[in-house]
Amino acid sequence: MEKTKIVFMGTASFSKEVLVNLLENDYNIIGVVTQPDRYVGRKKVLTMPEVKEVALEYNIPVFQPANIKNDYQSIIDLQPDLIITAAYGQLVPAALLEAPKLGCINVHASLLPKYRGGAPVHYAIINGETTTGVTIMYMVKKMDAGNIISQQEIAIGDKETTGQLYDRLSVAGAKLLLETLPDIIAGTNQSIVQDESLVTYAPTISREEEKLDFNLSAKQVYNKVRGLNPWPGAFTTYQGKNVKIWAGDIHDCPNAKKHHEHQENGTIVKIFKDAIGVKTGDGIYLITELQIAGKKRMLVKDYLNGNNIFAVDSKFE
Repeated sequence: MEKTKIVFMGTASFSKEVLVNLLENDYNIIGVVTQPDRYVGRKKVLTMPEVKEVALEYNIPVFQPANIKNDYQSIIDLQPDLIITAAYGQLVPAALLEAPKLGCINVHASLLPKYRGGAPVHYAIINGETTTGVTIMYMVKKMDAGNIISQQEIAIGDKETTGQLYDRLSVAGAKLLLETLPDIIAGTNQSIVQDESLVTYAPTISREEEKLDFNLSAKQVYNKVRGLNPWPGAFTTYQGKNVKIWAGDIHDCPNAKKHHEHQENGTIVKIFKDAIGVKTGDGIYLITELQIAGKKRMLVKDYLNGNNIFAVDSKFE
């Protein structure tokens, strides 16, 4: 019996884990579609997506359309039986969705219908969720709105960053896909319609969303910092300079709000040996790792040994 012909579409590290698992389990990947190579870092080094590296290693044809809406015929010409996508990064056109006889399925990093969109892991942490998960779903023209085939719930750690959770979800998504695929290929799988009344969205993180607001609670600031770590990073400004905040904690002093109620939110209330204490809407947020514009990322305890620009009673803008 001829093996099911699969085209895989993905770009991010999340996608790499899924593709590697398919290949290691002897699925017949006849083509890989990914985003174009990009210039990365200060030195602008032209870098290929991780998924492309895997495809080349396995001698699989690679397609990198800049705009798949207008450039998809070569993928249809492969005559795939099934298309699998995972964190591809572009909306797939209807003609491509309708081409394979088994349809198009997606590995999505949330428990749909929650967090449709390009940043489901970021927003799960930013919003203080304690659980999230992965969903295998059929793709339709509307973003992340297709029928759900299978799901798995994952607990979110109290200190977990987006990067750490993303890695765990990629492993869980790859495993769930392998468990789900045999029934999809056999045509025996079930699927359920998403409840539109429960839909929430997780759009791609905007520059505005990266900025910290110290009027929020210390817990909300804490969640936002870990939710934007390691990309794109949360930032604030101090004396006209951008400062990225990479890690922090919540000061557990029960009377913090009362002690500092006369000060504005965003004010530096104390500099500890390993943290900078900043007043928030309901307490103190402790910055423990930061990066001044043009400088390297540092633990605050190391930064304070050098040329410290921060002062008590001054304020983040």
